[in-house]
Amino acid sequence: MLRPSRSSSPDNRSMTSVILSNGVPIRRTPAALARRFSQICLAVVAESLAGEDVTPLEFAALAHLSDEPDIDVNGLAARLGVEQSHASLLVDRLVKAELVERSINGEDRRARLLRVTPPGAKLYQRLRRAAPARQDRMLAPLTSAERELFLDFLVRIIKANEGYARPGAGRRKRGSYPSPSSKT
Repeated sequence: MLRPSRSSSPDNRSMTSVILSNGVPIRRTPAALARRFSQICLAVVAESLAGEDVTPLEFAALAHLSDEPDIDVNGLAARLGVEQSHASLLVDRLVKAELVERSINGEDRRARLLRVTPPGAKLYQRLRRAAPARQDRMLAPLTSAERELFLDFLVRIIKANEGYARPGAGRRKRGSYPSPSSKT
């Protein structure tokens, strides 16, 4: 159960929290709530993929490549919101598993186009049948109209803040952690 709560600390009186059913307070800020929602989404997808040799990100790659065959690794990375090097490793695993194949791009022979193989398409079709039930379970507290509104709000927020949606945003730079000897 979620219930709004005001912190009793004099310094944090204006800070609002959401108290989870286990008594843990979560800050009622966009970043804290979005992080928790992201955890829920990932956990629900991972749960539905249990027993399969596919991660949620690999499933997302199969979805994009099923919808848009013949995109390259950079295009896939952009769609997944990951760095190109991470997408390359992901594609390597999918190629090794014979779920995705690479072909030479006729316009740029250095680039490789990606396409789901027949076994990859079969796996994706089988796994995606569970998607509506997953999404219904996540959004069950909302009415049908609220679900559409919630998705519309998410789209509006994401589109208005696209500049921040880039791989690695918010990470610390290497070497930026304080060293133990620098404490005074």
